[in-house]
Amino acid sequence: MRKKKLAPLLLLAVGLIATACNKQARSQANANQNAAAPGFNAAGSDAKAIALADEVMRKLGGRENWDKTHYVMWRFFGRRLHVRDKWTGNLRLERADEIILMNLNTQKGRAWKKGEEIVHPDSLAKSLKFGYEAWVNDSYWMFMPYKLKDSGVTLKYMGEGKMADSTAAEILQLTFENVGVTPQNKYLIYIDKTTKLVGYWDYFTNATDEKPRVSNVWGNWRQYGRIMLSDDRGRGKHTDFAIFETLPAGVFENPAPVDWQALNVSAQKD
Repeated sequence: MRKKKLAPLLLLAVGLIATACNKQARSQANANQNAAAPGFNAAGSDAKAIALADEVMRKLGGRENWDKTHYVMWRFFGRRLHVRDKWTGNLRLERADEIILMNLNTQKGRAWKKGEEIVHPDSLAKSLKFGYEAWVNDSYWMFMPYKLKDSGVTLKYMGEGKMADSTAAEILQLTFENVGVTPQNKYLIYIDKTTKLVGYWDYFTNATDEKPRVSNVWGNWRQYGRIMLSDDRGRGKHTDFAIFETLPAGVFENPAPVDWQALNVSAQKD
């Protein structure tokens, strides 16, 4: 008789344990979905801001798909062409009469101007410094929504507001500490309440400035490979977008012109 009474209790206990485990697993999965980079100021950021940043990442394709994206290419406002290996840090930068092949992690590499290799140490150092700083600046104008929880970032939720076109938005404030080449900057990021995509930003040269130096739209979001990217900044557009699964090693080793069409750039776009 006691066995019959105990059976439902045991089943209930097993069910409660399973439910608790499932909740813990889901919680852990959510936590890992958009893990912060080492050095992200989680303690100084507020929970609502972090949750909103995670929503944006999910809308863009998710942290896993961003991390799986191997090679990215685009031309910054029609000028500088960047081709980056996200997994190794290798970069190919082409501008006017100069080509820079370097590693962003070590900041070492080679450069050519008008077809001639730059060998003088001071001149090479100047080119590599330009390459690194151009990447830091240009990539933020391209990939900022993927960098909301980067090293040195503090996120604050600034409430609801409207973009320049009156679209309802939630606003995130980004400030920085000991990171990048201009850590004194501040941004207000306007996130569309309906789509959860970044639609606008205000850029402040200094975090203490009352008025932004630059304000731009983030428009024309489209799918590229596993992720979404935006090319329209109002003042101009980025061009030559492509996502690659594979690229020849020579892209990052040889300054010779690359026939991107032969590499089937257009086929990389969904």
